[in-house]
Amino acid sequence: MNLELPSTKRYFRIGEVSKITGVKPHVLRYWETEFRIVSPDKTRSNHRIYDRDDLALIMEIRRLLYEEKYTIAGAKNRVREIKREKKQLDIPFSEQADIMTSIKGELERIKEMLNVGA
Repeated sequence: MNLELPSTKRYFRIGEVSKITGVKPHVLRYWETEFRIVSPDKTRSNHRIYDRDDLALIMEIRRLLYEEKYTIAGAKNRVREIKREKKQLDIPFSEQADIMTSIKGELERIKEMLNVGA
């Protein structure tokens, strides 16, 4: 699932995040309790406001849980590792997700090229 976001929009409400990520709002709220690093800001009226880095992190958690079949505990550990790596690289999490998506696409193209000649 590619993260297609409006280029000018910086913040998203929980309903928008739910539609973009395919994760129901109650699951997003649950993930906030389990993955302490998912902590959207709140408006004065106590509505959750997610930024692009929050979205990238949610997409990674979704990928780990739903596609890679990690447990919650395993996904927490993996997210911590990714955050540590991010601090070392000093690249925003959302850019890391873009880089990983790009690398994955390139590897898939290489795989297709190798299969064509087989």
